[in-house]
Amino acid sequence: MADYREIISAYKEVPGGIIEAYHAVQKEYSYIPEDAVVYAAQVFDMPKAKAYGVATFYSYLQVGPRGKNVIRICESAPCHIAGADKVVAALEKELGIKMGETTPDGKFTLEFAECVGQCQATPVITINSQPYGDVTADKVAAILAEYK
Repeated sequence: MADYREIISAYKEVPGGIIEAYHAVQKEYSYIPEDAVVYAAQVFDMPKAKAYGVATFYSYLQVGPRGKNVIRICESAPCHIAGADKVVAALEKELGIKMGETTPDGKFTLEFAECVGQCQATPVITINSQPYGDVTADKVAAILAEYK
């Protein structure tokens, strides 16, 4: 695994590079370590609070540990009406965790998303940004089996 300091430093001269650096760190670690935010503040010459604000502003960036496989379910109105609550219940039951949590083995994290742009196939979940449409509670175990 590459060191986050090397990753962040590579973006020092890039305009707006902190966001690209965070993306690269998250791609390597599956999240942004707290220490990486502190280091980014130094590299990009900004207060720690501002570096942390950038890292937490975007919903696709995550500060702090998360699972290897990040499962997001859309909580927009179309998905909600189509039965997203039943899919959430099935995900929580299958993984033994609640929304916002990570499995003890570090394999899965459950998160809500506002919209994933797949409204033609509601309800929708994404696993590591891979969309799965027309998901029902009955399909959850089979989808997760691909990642176990």
